[in-house]
Amino acid sequence: MTKLALGTHPFLLGFEQLERLVERTAKTGNDGYPPYNIEQTSENSYRITLAVAGFSENDLAITVEDSSLVIRGRQNDEAEGRVYLHRGIAARQFQRSFVLADGVDVGEATIENGLLHVDLTRAVPDRVVQTINIRKG
Repeated sequence: MTKLALGTHPFLLGFEQLERLVERTAKTGNDGYPPYNIEQTSENSYRITLAVAGFSENDLAITVEDSSLVIRGRQNDEAEGRVYLHRGIAARQFQRSFVLADGVDVGEATIENGLLHVDLTRAVPDRVVQTINIRKG
């Protein structure tokens, strides 16, 4: 018996890129930093919240690249001349990627109390029934 991959199943026409998206998501290698939440704020909207304590809006970059939301953080090294007896607050750079479905748009981003909020909305297409005429060949 031959095992078919999800993107190559004969009833799933036009979904070839689905398997590539799953592979790309698995390879992102997110190490758990910074922690984040994803919540559904309404039927067609979502909010991603990242804990970015110590980062200012100038230290963060949000882009949409190849149907992925990419959030990067890089702090300026202001530790020069400081002597730490203990340094437990993470000040490392990060990159978090989230694969976006077709029709999901990135809205505004806000930062407050060390939390970065990114709002997403999903466009709801009108249900359309299309009738196909049959020609005599």
